[in-house]
Amino acid sequence: MNRVSSLVLCVLGAALISCFGVSRMQAQTPATPPQAQKPEAAAPAQKSAEGDAEEEENPFAPQPAPTLPPGMTGSDANDPRAKLKPGLYDAGEASLGIKHLLLLKKPDAFQLGSSDPDDPKVQKVFGQLGIGNSSKIPKPLQLVIAQLAFSNSDLAFQGDHLFQGNFYGVNIFDISHPANATLLTSLVCPGGQGDVSAYKNLLFMSVEMPNGRLDCGAQGFPPGPPPTPEQEKEKKRRLPAAQKDRFRGVRIFDISDIKNPKQVAAVQTCRGSHTHTLVTDPNDKDNVYIYVSGTSFVRQPEELAGCSGEEPDKDPNTALFRIDVIKVPVAAPQDAKVVSSPRVFIDPRTGALNGLNNGGTHGKKGSEKPADTNQCHDITVYSAIGLAAGACSGNGLLLDIKDPVHPKRLDAVNDPNYSYWHSASFSNDGSKVVFTDEWGGGLGARCRANDPNKWGADAIFGLKDNKLTFANYYKLPAAQGDSENCVAHNGSLIPVPGRDIEVQAWYQGGISVVDFTDAAHPFEIAYFDRGPIDPNVLVLGGDWSAYWYNGYIYGSEIARGLDIFELTPTKSLTQNEIDAAKTVQVSELNVQNQQKIEWPAKLVVAKAYLDQLSRSQALSADQIASLQKAIQNAETSHMSKSRLAKLKSMAPSLEQSAATSKSPADSARLHALAEILKHPSA
Repeated sequence: MNRVSSLVLCVLGAALISCFGVSRMQAQTPATPPQAQKPEAAAPAQKSAEGDAEEEENPFAPQPAPTLPPGMTGSDANDPRAKLKPGLYDAGEASLGIKHLLLLKKPDAFQLGSSDPDDPKVQKVFGQLGIGNSSKIPKPLQLVIAQLAFSNSDLAFQGDHLFQGNFYGVNIFDISHPANATLLTSLVCPGGQGDVSAYKNLLFMSVEMPNGRLDCGAQGFPPGPPPTPEQEKEKKRRLPAAQKDRFRGVRIFDISDIKNPKQVAAVQTCRGSHTHTLVTDPNDKDNVYIYVSGTSFVRQPEELAGCSGEEPDKDPNTALFRIDVIKVPVAAPQDAKVVSSPRVFIDPRTGALNGLNNGGTHGKKGSEKPADTNQCHDITVYSAIGLAAGACSGNGLLLDIKDPVHPKRLDAVNDPNYSYWHSASFSNDGSKVVFTDEWGGGLGARCRANDPNKWGADAIFGLKDNKLTFANYYKLPAAQGDSENCVAHNGSLIPVPGRDIEVQAWYQGGISVVDFTDAAHPFEIAYFDRGPIDPNVLVLGGDWSAYWYNGYIYGSEIARGLDIFELTPTKSLTQNEIDAAKTVQVSELNVQNQQKIEWPAKLVVAKAYLDQLSRSQALSADQIASLQKAIQNAETSHMSKSRLAKLKSMAPSLEQSAATSKSPADSARLHALAEILKHPSA
């Protein structure tokens, strides 16, 4: 058995492949696919600390799905998305209710530019990553690892600008005309995974890999000495040698000159920053806060004082079992610093830091024993209601963030069907939370016909009195192939009034739009998908995130570039509902800092409610027709006083219907419609 797994782990620190052995294996993607061939066997990956112990001889070799466990069902192999033509830029496409407007390919600086593992470019990247001797790594795997260093990651938005993170830096786009979006500038600053947020004149970027440098240099660091025979025998993880110029944490850039970002601060953390969350405090206008989620190895104290990777029984000051909070003075970002490290996993009865575990989950070889939760992957804050939802590897957490420096755990849930709690979204009214499960870490094909639809799915929870209650699962309904990495990933709300709708990325499963208004019965209403990048080799690609921003859907395509879409009407979504969603315009969007959606009292919003009430038959056909005619007359009369008076006169009967409605959703729609008719705006 060779040492491919441990070698990659030691050098990349579970950051490039986000946890190749120590953490989970994150799907980051090549720019061009390797030649279709059966990959050479590599050493089994070490067991992950998060409980996703998927040991595979070569993590990039497609594996047929096993037989479905008893009582489980899989995805639909007859769906139009199931057998699309493969290709990088010429793959087959299938869509429903989504129109693809544009694919902006990655700029040249963010592409490896080779599909030949013997190309000197590959070895150059290995040198930058600190890998000295790559001879023991199979060539197909060498190519994939090199390409991973140029993977697209998450998105942030501000005004007419879109920020696309990448393991190699950040690309900034002008989206003032989405169908003709253009690249404004590229910031080369390696260090992975490049998670981004924007606030006023500041841009924040997560850095986790050990090749990150304080100066954003691309040269990385020299490889360490080869392992001794004793180290080879022990097979222990070897940390990269301490470097004074290494950076792992959160970078802060001044983007006042959008074409020339300047780094103004770099806040170091012990585990680096896999993701981060921008937190605003309604009572503090002078500062913003950054919640840092690190999932990689803990660096040695010789590199950053105070860091310890010991278990809590050996060191109560361990950097495990916590998140970090950075306070950023907006007027003086250079003074940003870590101000607290909340122990959100603590057992309040005993004070034990490792107070939560996953309760046991499923693995390739069957059920697994419970494993301690020592990290959060992603945290979504909803400051308007003072809560946060933490997707924390083994658990879903509910946090009180009224004091953003000292978040407190209110509730925690686990689920034997969940392998890795990855991200979260609140419903707009705060009554539901959608958690995603990144089973297989985004690296594997997990949407095949024989993959259970309760695994690698969304779990929808009701939220009441600060307690989470499970309602149901939702998973991409279309089966994907053995060479398509696919699992639940990042999404955001689409602001259709009267409904809870989320657009979500599923890697090479594409994009799915789901209605979870009825948490117990979520269903898909739109989708877009491409065929596999390669039919024979699992080339990591697809959409990392899919977010709605000011009327359009933007997808961060890991291998290809930036996708831009718009919604089109279907039997489950009308043009009025789409137009009503477009009335919601925001100046900034960092999805993990969820904003409360408020709709203007426009008649198009009223028409959206009417479409929904017609669909649910909450009003009679005659009532619907009368209301539609009155709204049309008001519009054609340019909102004349007499026509507005007619609308106002119809509001009381809607209020009466709301009081007797059997459906809470319809009752809310009727109330909202009545309010618009009382005081409609142009």
